[in-house]
Amino acid sequence: MNEELTGRLRAAAEAHQPDRARILARVERGMSGAPVRHRESAGARPWPRIALASLAAAGTLAIGGFAVAAIVQSPPARPDVSATPAAPSGTPRPTPSPPATGRPTTPDRSSTPGPSPSASGAAGSARPGNAHVQDGPLSSAGSLGTNSNSFWAQSNITLTSAQPLTALTVELRITQTGAVQSTGSWRTLPAEDFTVTVQNEGAAVVYRWILKPGRTVPAGQHVFAGQYNHAAGAREVEHDGYRVDAGGPRGALSVWGGFTPAQ
Repeated sequence: MNEELTGRLRAAAEAHQPDRARILARVERGMSGAPVRHRESAGARPWPRIALASLAAAGTLAIGGFAVAAIVQSPPARPDVSATPAAPSGTPRPTPSPPATGRPTTPDRSSTPGPSPSASGAAGSARPGNAHVQDGPLSSAGSLGTNSNSFWAQSNITLTSAQPLTALTVELRITQTGAVQSTGSWRTLPAEDFTVTVQNEGAAVVYRWILKPGRTVPAGQHVFAGQYNHAAGAREVEHDGYRVDAGGPRGALSVWGGFTPAQ
C-alpha cells in the first residue's frame, strides 16, 4: 500500500465525528424494546442508561480506530516464495524422447534386388560362361561391326538355322553407357517380313525384329544389325546382349549371348 493511500485513511479516521446522540438513542431502543420515541432531554435520562450508552459509544469509536490502524499498518502482500521460478528464456529445455514401440524395424523389401536377368537368359545378360548360343538346329553369334568408331557403332547378331523357322523374335539390347542413341537398323531378310521397333527401356536402347504371321525364315545364315551413337571412346561391348526366340518343326528354340569386340 503506498504512502498516499495510507495518509488518506489516517486523515479520514481523525476527521470522523460519530453522532453520539443517535447512537445512544439506538441503544436505548434496543434495551427497552419500545417503539421509536422523541428524544428525551439530557436531565431526564436515568444514570444506568447514560452509562451504558457511553460505554457503547466508546466501544464503537475504539473498534473504528483499530480497523483504521490495521489498514494503515498492514504490510504489503509478500510474493509467494514457494512458487518455482521460471527458467530463463535462453535456457535449453530437454526434448522428451518418443516412447519405444517395442517393434523391430522391418527392412524395405521393395528395394531388394530380384534375381539376375542372366538366370533366365534375358537379352543384355550374356557374359562368358552364361551365354547359350546354340539350341538344336539354331545357333547364334554376336559381334561389334568392323566399321564402328569412337563415336558410332554397329552391333551384329548372326543366326544360322538348319531348318526353316515359322516364328522368330530377335532382340538386341544396347546398354545406355552415355549418349547412346539409335541411328538405324537393318537385316539380310526382307524388310516387309518383319515388324521393327526401337525403344528406350530402362537403361538400354532395345531393337526388336518380329516375324509377321504367315511368313517363314528359310534355313541358312541371317544377320540383324543395330546402329547407334555413343559417348566418345571405344564401345564397351560387355554391357550389351541379345536374345532370339524361334519356332520350327522341332518346336520352340531360344539362344542368347553377348558381343565380341571388332577384329
